[in-house]
Parts: sequence; C-alpha cells; structure tokens
Amino acid sequence: MENTLSVIPLGGVEEIGLNMTVFEYGNDIIVVDAGLMFPEEDMLGVDFVIPDFSYILDNREKVRGIVLTHGHEDHIGALHFLLKEIDVPVYGTPLTLGLVRSKLQEHHLEDSELIPVKPRDVINLGVFSIEFIRVTHSIVDGVGLGIQTPVGLVVHTGDFKLDPTPVDGQLMDFHKFAEYGERGTLLFLSDSTNAEKGGFTFSEKEVRRVFEDIFAKAPGRIIIATFASNIHRIQQAIDVAIMYGRKVIMCGKSIVANAQIALDLGYLNLPQDTWLRLDNLKELKDNEVVVITTGSQGEPMSVLSRIATGEHKIEIKEGDTVILSASMIPGNERSIGRIINHLFRRGADVIYEKVSEVHVSGHASKEELKLMLNLVRPKYFMPIHGEYRHLVYHWKLAKKLGIPKENIFILQNGDVLDITQEGASRNGRINSGRIFIDGKGVGDVEDMVLRDRRRLAHDGIVLILLAIEKPTGNIVSGPDIISRGFVFEDASQEIINDVRELVINTLEDLDKEILIDASLIQAKLRSVLKKYLMNTMGRRPMIMPIIIEV
Repeated sequence: MENTLSVIPLGGVEEIGLNMTVFEYGNDIIVVDAGLMFPEEDMLGVDFVIPDFSYILDNREKVRGIVLTHGHEDHIGALHFLLKEIDVPVYGTPLTLGLVRSKLQEHHLEDSELIPVKPRDVINLGVFSIEFIRVTHSIVDGVGLGIQTPVGLVVHTGDFKLDPTPVDGQLMDFHKFAEYGERGTLLFLSDSTNAEKGGFTFSEKEVRRVFEDIFAKAPGRIIIATFASNIHRIQQAIDVAIMYGRKVIMCGKSIVANAQIALDLGYLNLPQDTWLRLDNLKELKDNEVVVITTGSQGEPMSVLSRIATGEHKIEIKEGDTVILSASMIPGNERSIGRIINHLFRRGADVIYEKVSEVHVSGHASKEELKLMLNLVRPKYFMPIHGEYRHLVYHWKLAKKLGIPKENIFILQNGDVLDITQEGASRNGRINSGRIFIDGKGVGDVEDMVLRDRRRLAHDGIVLILLAIEKPTGNIVSGPDIISRGFVFEDASQEIINDVRELVINTLEDLDKEILIDASLIQAKLRSVLKKYLMNTMGRRPMIMPIIIEV
C-alpha cells in the first residue's frame, strides 16, 4: 500500500537464529540480515535451517540491498543461498564482509557486490536512508541501524550488550542512540535474547581475569575451545598466552580462517613468532603450549570431539587443562556433556561454564534493555531475536517503562506490521517458514520426511521382501523379513517367524484380484502387520512391503 511501511520478520522471532527482516515501502525493499539456525534435536539428519525467503524472490525487482548487522552465522549463514537467487548489493562492516566473502568463495559467488561501511556511515537504498551505529557484542564490528523512512525513524539494535570495557576499546555509540530518541523514534526493534536475565551482562574483559587464574595454575598444555567468530575471546586467549610465555596453536578450519581474516583486517593482534603450526607441538614443552580450537558445542567432527575420542594428533594426557569458553546452546547439552566426560577419562582437567566464569554472554540483560528503551524512547516497539518467552519478557519491560500495551507488537515469522502516519497494526501474513538443508539438498527435506526419520529413530523399520507371479498371484520367493532398529533378528527369531507366518496367512486369504495388484498387497500387509505388532509388542515400526512381480 502507498504511504505504508511494512515490517516483516522472516526469521528470528519465537526462535534463536534465522534472523532476517524485510522493510518494505512502496516499490522499495531492504533486507536486514540473512541468518541460519542449527538443527533442533528432532530435526534428524538436518545440517542446518534457513528462512523461507520466497517473499523476497517474488518481489525481487523491489529489493534495493541487503544490510548485515554483524558476522555471526545466525545473521549471515543463509546469505549465499539468497545470493544464488538474487543479485543485489550487500552492505556490512569490514570484518562482517570478510567472513561473508570467505563463505561466498566456497560457493562460487565471488562476483557478489559487497560494499564495506563503518559506524556512522549513511547509505541510501530507494526511499530508505540507513545509518550504521556501533554496538558491542561477542563479535567485532557489530552495528545497529538507524533507518529513515517516509513515515518516520526506525531503530534496529542488531545483537548487542552494553560493555563498558570492550576488548578493542570501541565503545557502543550511546550518543547516536540518544540522538534518535531526541529526534523521535517511530519504531524500535531490539534484541531480546537475554530479556529474562536480571541485572547487567558481564564485560568480555571478565573472561581475561578467569583465563589469567587458570593459566597461572595449569601445569601442562592448555586447550581452549570457543566459537570461531569470537575474535575478542581469541584475542584474550592470545594476550594471556603471551603474558605466561606460551605459544599459540590454532586447530580447526573455521577458527584458522577467521583468525587470518581478522589478522589481515587489523582486528586481531598476534605476533608472528607466537602463532605456530600444529607440527611444532612436539618441539614445545607442555607448559609452553596453548591450543585454540573449535568444538565447544560438541559437534561430532570438530577438533575437540576428535581430541576427546582419541582420533586427533593431539592426545590428551594427565596435566592437560581444557577450557570450554562458550555457552551451551540449548539442545547441545548431551553432546557437550559426553565430550567433557571423555576428556576427564583421559586425565584432563576440564573447565566449563557451569563450574567457572569462562564465558560471558554477548547479549544485553534486563537493565541494559531498559536503558536502551529509555535512550531511544520509541512510539512503537517490536521485540526481536528470541524465543517467545524472551519476547514476552521484553514486552513486559517496555510496558513498565510506559510504552502503551497497544503499541507493542510480538510478531510471528511472516506477520506483516503496517505503519502509517495514522497508526500501526498487524495486517495479515505472507508465506514464510523454514527450509531444511541436508547435505547438498535445499528444501528437499520437509516435515513429512522428518516425521519418517523420527519414526525410524523411535521404532525402526520392518521390510517384507516378496516375489509373486504376475498372471497368477502365486508366491515365487519369500517372504523374507528384514528389520532394522526394531528387534535384533538373531535374538528374536521367534518374532520374525511369527511375522513371516502372518504374511503367508494374509496372502493365502486374499482374493485373486488383489493378488495381481502389488499396491493392494502392500496396503493390506501394512494394515495387518501394524495392528499385530502394536497388539503384541506395543511398537509402531515403519512397515515397508516390497513386492517384485515376475
């Protein structure tokens, strides 16, 4: 509609990850972020998830550009999938684009137009004028956005926390957020990830204090696992290693690549004689070594997982100290716990978030969120970046600070928030959802496929192999019964024999007309076996009759 600003979240509300928001006015669209989400426990076999951005593709002629707030995967991880479909410029800070460029090269998208910006730069995309505002977060070079639209000012925080002592000394631009409050902010979109946590989030520099205590007491090698994108955390590990006369070895493709990008762009300070190769490990004494690696979330093929299970060049021994300097992402607790147990069994001293302050969050807690709301003083408020309970807690904070209940909007992905000079309201929905990525397949794993995978995981599968003579319906060979994940065939031969006998009896009772139609035989066998196995064993395996007509 004319004279209407539409704000449409395609991901990032009611969930952690998938951050992506569309701003549309007339014939102009800008897209803020394009993130992925790592699979939940019930997404069996799925590598990761991206938003359904079919609305963007349906309106591709309107899209003026993609604006990135920072370089975390939950904000840039889906970008290459979008750029395969649509050719538009991408704007971001140097480190963010450095991480993006590396990913685009992997997917042969080197020709994509990447335009670097810095805090307080202003760009014009159609009717939108966008100013980049420095924020502090758990990755270098994060920005919020001040978006001038024909109906008023919009402020988008990106991910942030109020860190008074950032590692790189680059303070959050409070003045600019306050300026938008003075000018009169129409709509405020703010990070809600820590909205249920009271007080303030600790500064990143608190981790250095803990590192210094651990390094002072560690008798042997120190292995630190953290997120590959957390350049500040890597920098602090390096600084403390130098302080205690240790050399640094980095392991893991992503952490080496990100460190090199940050080093080349001047975001990481690492003396040349301090960064050694893994091959140099055997030349060093144990108390001269710090290994920085990936695998803090228990990923099966990560370096830390392979170290923990004895499948890596680095072998854990008595005296080693392993630090998991990251939070446990919900759903990963079991795999992380398994790795910690393996490391303890091999003689390592393992230090992690539950027993030491080796990690601080990158997201604002309640008092910081209240401060930002008071600085920006918006007319309308839309909490983003969080599960539903996080959005509700943020809604409650805004309400306590005097924003009218009817001016606060908790949206679902695909909801359309329309804002005009007269007011703001929800106005229907657009097509949205999740796209599952499994290997090289994009979107070929749907809910039905996941349901089948869950059934296989819970109750297994029973295959009935049968060859029949087409003209007569006589059994030529079989039935052979094969089961996987249902019962162990050698130990449960009696059950297998009962199933075989039931199949034979069922076939003998079928009419001649049914016996010459393979699809009817399959349906009948499924029905009979499903009922029998449920009644006798209380199980519901997937039943697959395979009929060969000869």
